[in-house]
Amino acid sequence: MTNLHALPISLGLIALAGVTAPARTDRFVQDRFAIGFWVDPPMDARADFRYRRIAEANFTLVLGGFGARTSAQIRRQIELCEKYGLKALVSSHGDPADLPDSPACWGYRLKDEPNAAVFKALRERADAIRAQRPGKLVFVNLYPNYANKRQLGVDTYEEHVGLFCKTYDPAVLCMDHYPGFHPGRGDGRAAYCANLAVLRKFALQRGIPFWNFFNIMPYGGHTDPTEGQVRWQIFTSLAYGAKGVLYFCYYTPRGREFPKGGAIIGRDDRPTRHYDQARRINAELKAMGPTLMRLTSTDVRHVAPGTEPEKTLAGTPIRRLERARHDPEFDLLIGCFRHADGRRAVLLANYRFAYTAWPTVEFDAAPGDVVEVDKKTGREVPVIDSSPDMPGFQISLDAGDGRLFLLPATTASPGPAGKAAP
Repeated sequence: MTNLHALPISLGLIALAGVTAPARTDRFVQDRFAIGFWVDPPMDARADFRYRRIAEANFTLVLGGFGARTSAQIRRQIELCEKYGLKALVSSHGDPADLPDSPACWGYRLKDEPNAAVFKALRERADAIRAQRPGKLVFVNLYPNYANKRQLGVDTYEEHVGLFCKTYDPAVLCMDHYPGFHPGRGDGRAAYCANLAVLRKFALQRGIPFWNFFNIMPYGGHTDPTEGQVRWQIFTSLAYGAKGVLYFCYYTPRGREFPKGGAIIGRDDRPTRHYDQARRINAELKAMGPTLMRLTSTDVRHVAPGTEPEKTLAGTPIRRLERARHDPEFDLLIGCFRHADGRRAVLLANYRFAYTAWPTVEFDAAPGDVVEVDKKTGREVPVIDSSPDMPGFQISLDAGDGRLFLLPATTASPGPAGKAAP
């Protein structure tokens, strides 16, 4: 665990879990956006306080296995998740008939980063659990695309994920990938996007959601992410259609890779600066979550420096992008979606994690017909021009941040750019 962009896919092939119910009634169906983490806190006398603090940071999901290991600890973990409105994925060890079956228990953690050689055995174990606990998730997390052939057990990463889907038949796809942000040591963002593209491809083909782990702490050769870098990882995942994001890590683990500490909660039980960062970002994800769960990804485009925006965005709901003369070249990620009610959606994300973006955007719909999903309330609100004194319609984006817009199902007839209704 410590250890370019997708092409459009026909909507006729898509029936995303959590958006439309799958035909099989014994399958896990995701009912909310997953905001979780690796390394649950100790299950001790302070457990109630610890879990209240998790809920106050706006998480929705607890992955057990570190702080809660014994049967008694797992029972207490589920009780606390029930109390604070959280879901849990707990250990899958033991007789499937003895696994907990609470409404707060989404399912069971089976394996982290398996080699392809064990996919068949994992399927056998998962089928035994599914038979006893229909509707529960039997969770497996996959390697990232920078794993080597020995780790993967096959020649290529795409072959690894495809074989896992065929052999294991997952209800949720998930992987962990921690891009490098170290100055002078290369830029790991393109590989992160390529990894998301592979999960997006197979998730859409199979009509299931995908999640991914991302980094929020210093470890090994990784720098300690800034809030802009954390937001970049999350909103990039959302642009590719992720239905869950998982932090690495919540409670600081022990080990030679973690001498600095620095996860969301330190080993001394004190919150680091990442706690307030996660709390702020998670509040936005919870607000946007109901809408995100109703979206199906249709396309992803990267308007990179040196490219022509109109050519890159051809066929998307964005007709034109412009910028002020003194602003840097565009570096934007555009996620396109179909809403369950037939409307279209666009997630506009700032691909730069150290600078703001301020594009002038012309959608293919009349300004008054475009609404934004408010990141504080989750409600659909009229879009407000960020720069009403400038011609056209401006959207401001903080470093690594993103904003979600909803448009009518059909394209409006061409017309001049205008201002949004107040």
